[in-house]
Amino acid sequence: DVQLVESGGGSVQAGGSLRLSCAASGNTYSRLCMAWFRQAPGKEREEVASIYTIRTVYADSVKDRFTISQDSAKNTLYLQMNDLKPEDTAMYYCAARGDWYTCPARSSRRSTRYAYDYWGQGTQVTVS
Repeated sequence: DVQLVESGGGSVQAGGSLRLSCAASGNTYSRLCMAWFRQAPGKEREEVASIYTIRTVYADSVKDRFTISQDSAKNTLYLQMNDLKPEDTAMYYCAARGDWYTCPARSSRRSTRYAYDYWGQGTQVTVS
């Protein structure tokens, strides 16, 4: 199993920045394939960015504004969010996939929530 704990959310004005963190513990191999999702009220949970080693995949809506990264030494996943817009307002979730071999990011593919097995509790981002 993998345990995930997000932090770093908050309220920010449009054009501002936030950095989300996800502290991971548990199965090392499951931490190879990770992603950030977000869910706004009344909407489906969507993948924002994913990572497998050095491969990253982004939703078109956040490309060139968000950056996903990992610090293996700290067992932490990050999402740097710049030039935030009101439409970025959502609950943001960190996710990990148990089977790293079939990680969508290995083939540069986006995926749905059903591809991931472990989830954090979420952190709220509000942009006004």
